[in-house]
Amino acid sequence: MKILRKLLYPFGLLYGGITSIRNFLFDKEILKSTEFDIPIIAIGNLNVGGTGKTPQVEYLTRLLTPYYKVAILSRGYKRGSKGFFLADENSTAVMLGDEPFQYHRKFPKVSVAVDANRTQGIQNILKLRPETQVVLLDDAYQHRKVKAGLYILLTSYSDLFSDDLLLPAGNLRESKSGADRAAIVIITKCPSSLSQEQQQKVKSKLALTENQQLFFSTIEYDEFVFSENNSIYVQEVKLKNKTLLAGIAKPKYFFDYLKKPSDTLLEFPDHHNFSPTEIESIKAKAKENLVITTEKDYVRLYDSVVSDNIYYLPIKSAFLKDKELFDKSILDFLKKSTNK
Repeated sequence: MKILRKLLYPFGLLYGGITSIRNFLFDKEILKSTEFDIPIIAIGNLNVGGTGKTPQVEYLTRLLTPYYKVAILSRGYKRGSKGFFLADENSTAVMLGDEPFQYHRKFPKVSVAVDANRTQGIQNILKLRPETQVVLLDDAYQHRKVKAGLYILLTSYSDLFSDDLLLPAGNLRESKSGADRAAIVIITKCPSSLSQEQQQKVKSKLALTENQQLFFSTIEYDEFVFSENNSIYVQEVKLKNKTLLAGIAKPKYFFDYLKKPSDTLLEFPDHHNFSPTEIESIKAKAKENLVITTEKDYVRLYDSVVSDNIYYLPIKSAFLKDKELFDKSILDFLKKSTNK
């Protein structure tokens, strides 16, 4: 792997040069960014995939919906529809993509839309839902055609952007200097026991400016797994023979949390769309055992032939410390932006 990275390193420099020129043109306003009259919060990363954007968007949604009319705009990766699409009661994961459909199921009163063109997407949201007061841009850190009022950068504890290389030698979408756009940086998926000393080491690695806020978060699992009509206590599930299924970027945490030695583990690519043949294969391998999957995978599977025996394990983002400070920072930004 190290040899391959060395071979690809020159291509990473070329890629970095292209993205740096693009960022320079936006910074100097040679390439134009669209600003909106309502606050826009962009959540994203420098690394490709697996930093916990979905639970963080859900955290922000829970924080803001008691006070504001919230809309979530996503690209809708691997969806079957094209252009702008606003979720309604007839929407499916195929139409929206798995993550937006998950938002729609969890937060039915929140406007959830998809559009690869984020500028057009926001314009359509404001046209169709003029009551909208704040837009959360999911996975839009590099989408600079929209100028967000607040950028939140996520990076996983086990895969810090400061330790990574540019594509294709590494997993960085742009150079590490792109972190400078973020007002808030969150280290995600931290061990819950992460010490102050370890946190300080991470902070030193990132070398943030004094104006940037740094937070540490972890993943919390629900006490139950859920199907459409039932729930089972997780501690009971851990003792059962089962099939664990995941089509996410980094499934190790999910598998390790639930598995026992006799369990069957089925791993698929991130955002995988399951074919009828694959669903039949899953059913055959599971036999009469439970199938436990992630919530993101569940929204693509729950209406399939596996659905009678398939459950999902919800997760949440939780801060190791300074939760109140994070919440206050977000709410203060919105108060300043909306005078509310």
